[in-house]
Amino acid sequence: MSSLADRVQPAAGGAVWRRGAGGVLETAVVHRPKYDDWSLPKGKLDRGEHPLQAAVREVGEETGLTVAVGRRGVQTRYVHRHGPKRVDYWTMQHVAGEFVVNDEVDELRWLPVSAASELVTHPHDAAVLADLARSDVPRTPTLLLVRHASAGERADFAGPDAARPLDGRGRAQARRLAQVLTAFAPTEVLAAPPVRCQQTVTPLAEQLAVPLGTVPELGEDGFGDDPQAGIDLVESWLEPRAEPGVTVVCSQGGAIPSVLMALGVRYPGTAGALWPPSAKGSVWVLGGRPGALLADYYRDFPADPDAPA
Repeated sequence: MSSLADRVQPAAGGAVWRRGAGGVLETAVVHRPKYDDWSLPKGKLDRGEHPLQAAVREVGEETGLTVAVGRRGVQTRYVHRHGPKRVDYWTMQHVAGEFVVNDEVDELRWLPVSAASELVTHPHDAAVLADLARSDVPRTPTLLLVRHASAGERADFAGPDAARPLDGRGRAQARRLAQVLTAFAPTEVLAAPPVRCQQTVTPLAEQLAVPLGTVPELGEDGFGDDPQAGIDLVESWLEPRAEPGVTVVCSQGGAIPSVLMALGVRYPGTAGALWPPSAKGSVWVLGGRPGALLADYYRDFPADPDAPA
């Protein structure tokens, strides 16, 4: 039986970045007087949190900055005085706010990544910054491709399939998506025509106070009639943006894997590392272009099993 000291303590944080003078990539490093170290903003998970939620919360608490979440960063593991620790990181673009001294952090510095890597106290933070500096894939996504949430079985619904609504599990998934996806700074929310697609992202659209648009080209019927039209739309949403923000599109299992294959996405967790997964309620975070594509897959956003019970 493992002792409390042997349990992994989960934490999450962000490699926060902005463009400085002359377009230089700068990142935020913080000084924690309790430990007298220079590190990246991070902290422990609260009860019920997914690491992504904790990362955004902790960055806000330690820095006062508002950020838009980008690609999934590296995960670091090390042992500290309370036992083994795991920290999940995301790249995060600074969009607003200024640093305010608080109980945990008394100084924040914006530095070029190379200078920040020399300043940080712990080698695992330098590894996170090395990932931030990568230029082979974008740091920021422009599209969240969502598979509709759970809607029961088609054979159990008496009406037309397009009218089949979310079931209880699906409604819970939709609420969870609305909680988490705001971290990516959505600016537009669209859905394929079926009711279950519309219902999946309605809570998100309502939370953002934006209209919910319809995109028939990415419904199974519309995509089946003209796949290229759907792929062209997706590629248009992948174009780089001057400002951070993403388009959220809810589609169906008959379209999403084909779109991803057309973009060159291959998933190592599937047979032959070919057919990308698209579970109900899942999200693909996308940006860039084929050959240099950001493509992060989130099966769902459950509470971390190692978080406080």
